[in-house]
Amino acid sequence: MKAADIMTSNVITASPDDRISNIVALMLEKKVSGLPVVDAEGSVVGMVTEGDFLRRAELDTQRERKRWLEFILGPAKAAADYVEANARRVKEVMTPHPVTVTQYTPLNDIVTLFEQNKIKRVPVTANGKLVGIVSRVDLLRALSKQINRPTLGSDASIREQITAAIAREPWAPPYIPTPEVVDGVVTLRGTIFDATVREALKVLIESVPGVREVHDRLILVEPLSGVIIDQPEGQSGRN
Repeated sequence: MKAADIMTSNVITASPDDRISNIVALMLEKKVSGLPVVDAEGSVVGMVTEGDFLRRAELDTQRERKRWLEFILGPAKAAADYVEANARRVKEVMTPHPVTVTQYTPLNDIVTLFEQNKIKRVPVTANGKLVGIVSRVDLLRALSKQINRPTLGSDASIREQITAAIAREPWAPPYIPTPEVVDGVVTLRGTIFDATVREALKVLIESVPGVREVHDRLILVEPLSGVIIDQPEGQSGRN
């Protein structure tokens, strides 16, 4: 999937010269925590978010530094702190030159940008102009559609998909027997030597379309001693 598949096209924006009081009211009204800032030509020139309004004189939350630290940092830093706390225009507090993506940027790359830059949204541009925005909420909507999409398939088809999915994963043990599937209920049997792999197998199977439930009948064994750590009820013995 790409940005164009999930982005919000009708984007609420701010102008660099907008008054902060108006933008705060707009963000509250529209229930958004951040807006792209665009110029008269429609180019993205910044981002303004709720984080830009945390250190405000009106809230008595402006930065207060020790005298000796102010001396070390110099007057430029103190002046910047003053602007942050008392600014009246968006251009005075926005983050300039924000990270942007195109309509063709894969979602995996967008998520990486979110993580690396510690951001919650990214403008989508085409020929330098704003055409949409992708936020974490858009990712959640896309995830919800995928998780809840209708699924059709026979037990045999589900079993084939599970077998193929297990074969693709480098961590999956090749010695696990083919799971039983009855009316979408999967029974997983066999011996496993790692509890984390056991959990990953169940997650993998639950993600296969058509699977309604997973019954874990795996036997967990300590690999060096062969001692059974965990096994289904009603079974006993040593592997």
